[in-house]
Amino acid sequence: MIPFYALVASFVLFRGLGLLGLTYWSDWQISLQWAVAVMLLLGASAHWGRRRADLIRMVPPAFPRKESIVTVTGLLEIAGAVGLLLPSVSLTAAICLIVLLIAMLPANMYAAHNRLTIGGKPVPNLIVRITIQLVFISSILLASPLSQLF
Repeated sequence: MIPFYALVASFVLFRGLGLLGLTYWSDWQISLQWAVAVMLLLGASAHWGRRRADLIRMVPPAFPRKESIVTVTGLLEIAGAVGLLLPSVSLTAAICLIVLLIAMLPANMYAAHNRLTIGGKPVPNLIVRITIQLVFISSILLASPLSQLF
């Protein structure tokens, strides 16, 4: 839930800065790009911090090398966060991030189904987890050049 809160709070912060006259963030899409980047970087930090063991437990048993999966997904989140902010690669970054979030869905489902914890707190139930994933995917879509397709 913390990455969700970070997404919302940082979007409000960046939009607020834009409304206060910092013209770089006066565009809602730029503010959303930065908010998504903050959310991804915060989420990625858990891949090496105190919550790493919790994330490793979230990987379903069918997947080998759970530690490597957690490391690689963290690195991909960092790369995606940076890529989303670079106009020359933001489209590719957005597509890859959406694929990554979809690929991570089995871990979220496994965690919800088995009532695992992250940082000692129970993970949200499956409906909430899927809803949050959809919010993240929608945010990435809206923050990227993909939004122009709609």
